[in-house]
Amino acid sequence: MTIRKDHTEFHAVAMAGDGWQRPPGYPEGIEQKILAGRLDEAAKSGSRTRLLRFLPGAYTTVPFVHDYWEEVYVIAGDLIVGGTETAESFGVNTYACRPPGIHHGPFRSATGCLLLEFHFYDDSV
Repeated sequence: MTIRKDHTEFHAVAMAGDGWQRPPGYPEGIEQKILAGRLDEAAKSGSRTRLLRFLPGAYTTVPFVHDYWEEVYVIAGDLIVGGTETAESFGVNTYACRPPGIHHGPFRSATGCLLLEFHFYDDSV
């Protein structure tokens, strides 16, 4: 497996202002900031590290499933996973690692949250 990312040294990450955008397919109130890498879902290659934030009350309505690995770490706030009958709330310093093909979500946040995510394709599996 080869994961390529640009070399960057320590630098400030602007938490306000430019660089945040709504990921394709996500509703309003959920934004990402790509920190490193490029994930090419069409070519099923690459990797990315991103921050994902939910504004208070933001939510998705359907579960997600994708063909790449995903690691998620909750940095701040609350992340509520599952539908109304199966919802479970997770707070700061919680972590998930999902292999390709796993259904997960929907997601929401009552107070807003900030997630650190790693996405990557693994051709060695």
